[in-house]
Amino acid sequence: MSDLSPATKAPDVTKATKTLDAVVGTKPRPEPLDPPMLPFALAGVAAFAVALLVTWLAGAPDHWVEIAFAGLIWGIPGTLTMVVHDRGRKHRRVLTHPEFTVNS
Repeated sequence: MSDLSPATKAPDVTKATKTLDAVVGTKPRPEPLDPPMLPFALAGVAAFAVALLVTWLAGAPDHWVEIAFAGLIWGIPGTLTMVVHDRGRKHRRVLTHPEFTVNS
């Protein structure tokens, strides 16, 4: 009876190691994305500007207009931050990919 117990058998370490290597060790690590962020910031500011105009013209509740106005106002420093962030994209790419050249 003791031969049927799973506790008496030694675990098959080589099989577990091979499986782990197939999952973790042999796959290349994907590079993180670094898309330009300025278009996203501009789209957000434009969306809040449209929302402000629509809510103001439609006579929506005051807090809706205030929220749209706040989004528009907070989008301006966010857009400026993304301008600075995107300015550094070329230099970050040169550091991570030496074959990349900056043409400006």
